[in-house]
Amino acid sequence: MFARIGRLFRGFLGLFISGIEEANPEALMEAARTDFRQKMTQYNVALAKMAGVAERLKSQVRSKADRAQELQRRILANHRAGNMDLAGTLARELQELKADLTVDSAELKETDEAYDANMRQAKLAQREFEDKVRKLEKQLSQVKIKEAQAEAASAL
Repeated sequence: MFARIGRLFRGFLGLFISGIEEANPEALMEAARTDFRQKMTQYNVALAKMAGVAERLKSQVRSKADRAQELQRRILANHRAGNMDLAGTLARELQELKADLTVDSAELKETDEAYDANMRQAKLAQREFEDKVRKLEKQLSQVKIKEAQAEAASAL
């Protein structure tokens, strides 16, 4: 029974708020703008952080790939020269480096995917804001038309 009363109360409250919103579309427009600015600020901060991480990872991947090539050359040179111990040590180092490179590449891929997902969310928020603005502009013009009609009626 209390649940039914609660739903009834929420329904009346929702109707009351809807009436206030229809009477004040300017306030709704300003609230929508403020909300949009806050969301865009959050998205931009997140995108900037992700871009920084991605650039750092790209740099690490490049340097480790260069280091791996250098180690391969050194391994071949030492193997040809008969320095098997040094070639073995360098081969183990190369294995570790390739493992790190694999991890860094996976992290870079995840970061790029997260960046793209965040960008999609930002574009979705922008489209939602634009839709809300169009709806509120219609409400604003309807309110102004009603005000003009009331003014014309009172003039008679």
